[in-house]
Amino acid sequence: MGQQEKVATSLAGAVSEGISASLAPVDAELARRYPGDPGTRRPVHTVYVPGDAFAADSIRSWGDQALAALDEHAPDAASFAAVLGLSDELAAPVHDRVRAKLEREPIEDLRIDFEDGYGGRGDAEEDAHAARAARLITEAYRNGTAAPYMGIRMKCMEAAVRDRGIRTLDIFLTGLTEAGSLPDGLVLTLPKVTYPEQVTAFVRLLEAFEKARGLDAGRIGFEIQIETSQSILAADGTAAVARMIDAAEGRATGLHYGTFDYSACLGVSAAYQASDHPAADHAKAVMQVAAAGTGVRVSDGSTNVLPVGTTEKVHDAWRLHYGLTRRALARAYYQGWDMHPGHLPTRYAAVFAFYREGFEQAAARLRAYANHAGGDVMDEPATAKALSSYLLRGIDCGALDTAEVARLTGLTRADLDGFATPRRGDLTATAE
Repeated sequence: MGQQEKVATSLAGAVSEGISASLAPVDAELARRYPGDPGTRRPVHTVYVPGDAFAADSIRSWGDQALAALDEHAPDAASFAAVLGLSDELAAPVHDRVRAKLEREPIEDLRIDFEDGYGGRGDAEEDAHAARAARLITEAYRNGTAAPYMGIRMKCMEAAVRDRGIRTLDIFLTGLTEAGSLPDGLVLTLPKVTYPEQVTAFVRLLEAFEKARGLDAGRIGFEIQIETSQSILAADGTAAVARMIDAAEGRATGLHYGTFDYSACLGVSAAYQASDHPAADHAKAVMQVAAAGTGVRVSDGSTNVLPVGTTEKVHDAWRLHYGLTRRALARAYYQGWDMHPGHLPTRYAAVFAFYREGFEQAAARLRAYANHAGGDVMDEPATAKALSSYLLRGIDCGALDTAEVARLTGLTRADLDGFATPRRGDLTATAE
């Protein structure tokens, strides 16, 4: 190479050094508050099973009931596609993958519920159910029947139920640690959070447990359930949910929207309480903006319209659930709640169709970006991140196969991970 041409500058090096020194606290704050997505698998849903009803065969039972619903109400690819409006190209791939998913891994994320879905129980009974939950989860992880993510939803931190919730959590976590180490897929859900101080109190509770059990500080994370208007807009007009993320001190893993409690809080009539109500859209948009870049993931809520009864009623409920799930995916809510085994076929059908119908275009765009090739779309590094994240989520849930993604992108799983989770400040560097 020839000699590099000299260019003229006007500023002394000390100017740049001074600016960097002045922004060092900001750099540290950016790294702390906005570390980006953790890059771990993101479940497509959460299933709630009451603490008194959860059993060793609950996951397999949900899968079997979902398969039975398919066999009864849409026994083949064509009939299932006709109900949901799937194209001919998607009909067989989606149907076959849904059945395979229900046979292999019917539930991705399960919460044993000790809150609304549990109802009133005596203390001795709840103690026994919490201890049993710990034992069954331990056994499930040991024998390979566990969902990728499992945990409990305790009662909230409000005065009337606070002590009971703390005791249930203590019994559950103690049972897990007595049996060995905490499972990697452990997830806790803190419901009905109204004030950031309640999040802080929960952090102190987890700190005390970790200290008592000799666990690494920060080992236990949790989800924050957004079910009250005050969690979105505080009395002083600030976004309380953003302060809740900060109050979690790095432990928050998710924000889960509670469709019916939140809607009722705003006075929405029962017939109109749904995840596509304008009130729901507003709440989730605030949650999404507050969580962006923090590594905290946002989950949509649920529908209470169950696919039960006649085939006509089941089909109507399936179409509703499928449409709500597709709507959520388009708005970047990649997780939601499923309330009944009959929701599983349409959850996976919506998710698989979402990833398969956009797969080839996303793969071609990412391949062109990685190879610095031209195309009909000029993508930026941030878009490459979105494309690779899209493909990774499709692989993880079973919508896509690693081999077909590698064939169309020319990229390995490690390559995709690299595009999906660049370090802060490295986005522009990847465009070279």
